[in-house]
Amino acid sequence: MRAVTVATTDEAIRAPWTLTRMPDQTGRLAVVTGANSGLGFLTARELARKGARVVMTARDEGRGQRALARIQAELPDAAVELRRLDLADLDAVAAFAGALNSEGRAVDLLINNAGVMMPPRGLTRQGHETQFGVNHLAHFALTLRLLPLLSRAIGARVVTVSSELHRRGRIHFDDFTGEKSYSRLAFYAQSKFANVLFALELDRRLKAANLPVISVLAHPGYSDTNLQTSATSGVLRLFMRIGNRFLAQNAEQGVLNQLYAATAKGLRGGEFIGPDGFREMRGSPSLVHPLPAATDGDLAARLWALSEGMTKTQFPAIPERAA
Repeated sequence: MRAVTVATTDEAIRAPWTLTRMPDQTGRLAVVTGANSGLGFLTARELARKGARVVMTARDEGRGQRALARIQAELPDAAVELRRLDLADLDAVAAFAGALNSEGRAVDLLINNAGVMMPPRGLTRQGHETQFGVNHLAHFALTLRLLPLLSRAIGARVVTVSSELHRRGRIHFDDFTGEKSYSRLAFYAQSKFANVLFALELDRRLKAANLPVISVLAHPGYSDTNLQTSATSGVLRLFMRIGNRFLAQNAEQGVLNQLYAATAKGLRGGEFIGPDGFREMRGSPSLVHPLPAATDGDLAARLWALSEGMTKTQFPAIPERAA
């Protein structure tokens, strides 16, 4: 097994890290997927509050417009815009990235936040299992397509939002679509496991190519958002509602992990940020460690190659920036 080293920082996170310690983001351009609700909305709002220009994405135009209006009402001077992006359609991902590339603005932050959680088995437009397609493949393709713009920024970051449930994941190489056997939880865990494999492999490749971009992971612990109940149904939805009420921390606390990953000084790439409490369910941002299997470089390379084929994308050839 070729292990990928999980990065750490020289300076430990001084708990509790709060929004008051978030660095100024003036002049930076951030792209946040799934910004119409939950952690994505809070991420977009707080980056805008700190001065970033934020491109919010949403699959549903109406919900996205309502989210945009909420931020504009609270922050009248915020530089925020909405663009529709359906992550269940790789053609839409290509079109979205193509439009940004044609505008030529350097992207400082890409927050791969959007996701679906434990829906009934379904397929994306290109025929991929929905959770794997949206949570992993779409963000894989979006990241590679935006790397030219990220590489033009100073100190650019890609933050991929995973889950503590990645620890229950494995890659179903013999049944990617779940046609043989489908479990909502197992395929959700697979997609979150894939997020970790991807983000660590991305950082390794960025460093090997000497590109001025780092890849960082985050997970929110058990946070009370609409993700747990928006796609689930029946007994599972009831269970999630009970868990949200009695076990979860609020979304404002959970979002600190991805905001830390996106903005805190001293990160070098490859770090995983999650809550410091019991079983990483709640608490303040801290350095956490992924499932050991998620640091398997050979497994990551295999998934990477398959993901390139599924998305018809490749790591772009970008010249090194002159010193």
